[in-house]
Amino acid sequence: MTATLPGLSTQVETSHGTLKVDSGLLRYDTRIRRRPTRTVMVGHVPIGSNHPVVVQSMINEDTMDIPAAVAGIRRLADAGCEIVRVTVPSLSHAKAMGHIRQQLRDQGCMAPLVADVHHNGINIALAVAQHVDKVRINPGLFVFDRPDPDRQSFSAAEFAAAGQRIRATFGPLVELLKEQNKALRIGVNHGSLAERMVFTHGDTPQGMAESAMEFIRICGEMDFHNIVVSMKASRAAVMLAAYRLVADAMDAEGFNYPLHLGVTEAGDGDYGRIKSTAGIATLLAEGLGDTIRVSLTEAPEREIPVGFSILQALGLRKTMVEYVACPSCGRTLFNLEEVLKQVRAATGHLTGLDIAVMGCIVNGPGEMADADYGYVGKGPGIICLYRGREEIRKVPESEGVEALIALIKEDGRWVDP
Repeated sequence: MTATLPGLSTQVETSHGTLKVDSGLLRYDTRIRRRPTRTVMVGHVPIGSNHPVVVQSMINEDTMDIPAAVAGIRRLADAGCEIVRVTVPSLSHAKAMGHIRQQLRDQGCMAPLVADVHHNGINIALAVAQHVDKVRINPGLFVFDRPDPDRQSFSAAEFAAAGQRIRATFGPLVELLKEQNKALRIGVNHGSLAERMVFTHGDTPQGMAESAMEFIRICGEMDFHNIVVSMKASRAAVMLAAYRLVADAMDAEGFNYPLHLGVTEAGDGDYGRIKSTAGIATLLAEGLGDTIRVSLTEAPEREIPVGFSILQALGLRKTMVEYVACPSCGRTLFNLEEVLKQVRAATGHLTGLDIAVMGCIVNGPGEMADADYGYVGKGPGIICLYRGREEIRKVPESEGVEALIALIKEDGRWVDP
């Protein structure tokens, strides 16, 4: 059945006749309608459909190096990171988390902390839970059996027995997190599915979804619901399918848990950013996703602006100036690229504004109609400044940036850097 919104059908005249368009179809909606979820608190930060999509990251310092870990978390927090994850591969690392948390709090850094626990991690998870706000486990590794190279299949009895062992091992962590009112991330990775899941469902998005659902169902039976779910893969197409599958599976079974989005191992530079955006933004546009991490092979703090830019581009959060600028053409009446840099340098510290820099008067006013302010080439050496759709004044090009700043100040929307 096709999902629709209340609305009227629209008829559009074309060269081949009348095109009937149902304006109520979700695919034509200009507003992103997020999947309804419960709210999960991670420290003081809420995650869920009624709250802003949260941007998070992970430090790459060794957790045993307490001063370095504290410094890494501080850098992320200062960059705007709202939740910080730390790897905890041993009981010694779990103990170090207590010192890290204390030093952060002593320094006034209240960033919520997440412990990343992997291979056979129940004892580590139980030890670190008291020092963090959320524990992340990987279902494929949490109760880990080394793959048998000679195995040809899993019988139903073997599959069920492994499930019972997972339930017995996982249960104490669920009880502890429930007692402490802390959160759990069930974080499936495409590259680390359990052997029995691969044999039963294949190395597929279906296998990923079933891996997550096994742990989700255990939590549901234990009446624990402070859960966030992730389905990461290094290929965007696999990641997209896995998230859609698990969202549908959860909704079908009444589990309205938030989703943590990410394309893992995306790489670096432009391609890493594009690959992450291709996966994350696609799902966000479909209404899926409540917290995101852009995984780059770079300093972690460089992930944060990318995350917020994705959210701003989709209209889900507004944390910076939105610049609208034309690509320039033969009608452009000034060096648009250079002027955009000047405008950005002068106003980039502001928040919540839309500023348009347009090369000429032909398309400028129309294309920038939704902007708060416009800087438009009017004629050779002349700039026209707009407030919304209203032309305010003409100034020499050499005074354009200063005049724009003055206009913003007149409206009381300027703050000093």
